[in-house]
Amino acid sequence: MQKKMSDRSLSIAQILPELNSGGVERGTLEISKSAVERGWNSWVISRKGRLVDELTKDGGQHLDWSIGDKHPWTLRWLPRLMEFCRAHRIDILHARSRMPAWVAYLAWRMMPVTSRPVFVTTVHGLNSVNAYSRIMTRGERVIVVSKTAQAYVLKNYPRVDKKQMELIYRGVDDGAFPRDYKPDLAWTSRWHKDFPELKKSKTLLLPGRISRRKGHLEFVDLMGSLRSKIPNVVGVIVGGWDTKQNAYVDEIQSKIDRKGLKDAILWGGHRSDMREVYAASDLVLSLSRKPESFGRTMLEALSMGVRCAGLDHGGVGEILGEIYPQGRLSMNGNARSWAESIQVLLDPQSPIPLPNTYPLETALNQELDCYEQWVSTREIS
Repeated sequence: MQKKMSDRSLSIAQILPELNSGGVERGTLEISKSAVERGWNSWVISRKGRLVDELTKDGGQHLDWSIGDKHPWTLRWLPRLMEFCRAHRIDILHARSRMPAWVAYLAWRMMPVTSRPVFVTTVHGLNSVNAYSRIMTRGERVIVVSKTAQAYVLKNYPRVDKKQMELIYRGVDDGAFPRDYKPDLAWTSRWHKDFPELKKSKTLLLPGRISRRKGHLEFVDLMGSLRSKIPNVVGVIVGGWDTKQNAYVDEIQSKIDRKGLKDAILWGGHRSDMREVYAASDLVLSLSRKPESFGRTMLEALSMGVRCAGLDHGGVGEILGEIYPQGRLSMNGNARSWAESIQVLLDPQSPIPLPNTYPLETALNQELDCYEQWVSTREIS
């Protein structure tokens, strides 16, 4: 039987812990904006954060609920979520993180079967395998953001029916991260004023939120090895962190000081100008020993034609294998062997990345088309 697509305006609600920074949060905003452009109603439920203004500017609506707190008291949101879904006729209830997914799932289970929304989860990360994480596989529909994420689910949660899974790669907007982009003189002047060490350097960038899994300590070792080969190489750590990471930040800085690299590794903090930062870098790195499910920051830089290097596993390995295989670093390597590979990539004659094969528009359309199909299937069943 031919499935009829829903011809009415849909209402979607995405649920996550907060709207501050990160790939999940950015993807949430992108889906919301695209849904509004289709004439749909879009809600995001989370704690407030620096991205809320952007969400509402693009037509999304926000509920400031502490629905991501890992505490039994968080379950108090169950009746409010049920009432919210009923009052606003929510068609898609999409959970993007574990604690919010538990609240959403329990509320969804308590709603009348004939009127509850389609419950969707997305496996954004390769979390520890346990009962708590399993909730991300309990959606009626489970989106996985890469073949790596798909294989992770199938291996660790064999009861999940592959038919309920949907592989939707995340994507990057070529308009936001254009090929061969050059920052203007005003930005470049400010950048060099803030970081005069970069005026005549070879700049290596390690972007991403500051957490132990991102490979900052390995970055310090790498910079130590590179400095002996390329005296003017300078590394920049870009990304914010919360107070829980203060001890780790101190550990990184102590290692930098012990190795005498204070002038070779700089802290850039949280940035809202990553397009310019990528363009001002000679090489962008991903050194996480734990595989990433996708690797968005690396794809952003690659789409601009910026050379990248990353450990050859997970989503980063998938992306590099397709767009820039020269940048794959051996998982069995160490700082010294990685430095040898990176030295080759820093040669101006080394190859540049191929064009982006993960456009954002394709990813957004695929996800919203799935929403429509899932709702219409529910309506005719």
